Amino acid sequence: MGSTPTPGTMNNKQLNSDQELQAYIIGLALGDGNLSRVRKTTRLRISCDKKYPFLYKKIISSLELLLPNNKVSIVNHPFDGGLDVSVYSNHIETLLGWKAKSGSKFSQKVSVPSWIKESKQYTISCLRGLIETDGSIYNDRGYKMMIFTSIIPELANDFQGMMNSLGFKSHLYKIDKSKLISKFHQQTLYHIRLSKSVSEFLALIKPEKA
Repeated sequence: MGSTPTPGTMNNKQLNSDQELQAYIIGLALGDGNLSRVRKTTRLRISCDKKYPFLYKKIISSLELLLPNNKVSIVNHPFDGGLDVSVYSNHIETLLGWKAKSGSKFSQKVSVPSWIKESKQYTISCLRGLIETDGSIYNDRGYKMMIFTSIIPELANDFQGMMNSLGFKSHLYKIDKSKLISKFHQQTLYHIRLSKSVSEFLALIKPEKA
């Protein structure tokens, strides 16, 4: 992946320059985001389960803050209980660092921009977005656990590295593609699991799912 310009260098009045907000939305997009090209404009769609109403409302308000001059829309999925929050903007590709017409996030080997990983606060914001989309928080025999799932090795490594940089020791597990169901496109699945100091981690990151 090419390097993404730091927010401060993207001198554009149509795009909110709040770096924590940008890092959070990059996390959301890396997790459950999708880019497509509609006519000559790029559309970002972020998927969310309707059982998390506070989360999808938060996604809507965050995109409205990021692009105050652009309309944010909701598309319901009547059969699977999900929805897409979408916005159109030709600034999205530059912010995220990947392209609508260059294939899937997997084929583009998407990763977290370096400017996020160089800052503790931006790291926290990006992890929040990643956990809110592709993370799970659950109890195992009375102990709270957190797991992040991805088929993108670069993103999985970034996630683990960012967690470790905050002082939390996570473990990465690879699940053989032969054991995966079709929705994962038969790619190797990566699980990053945190089993110790989970409450402290969640108190720092403050994901909506916690």
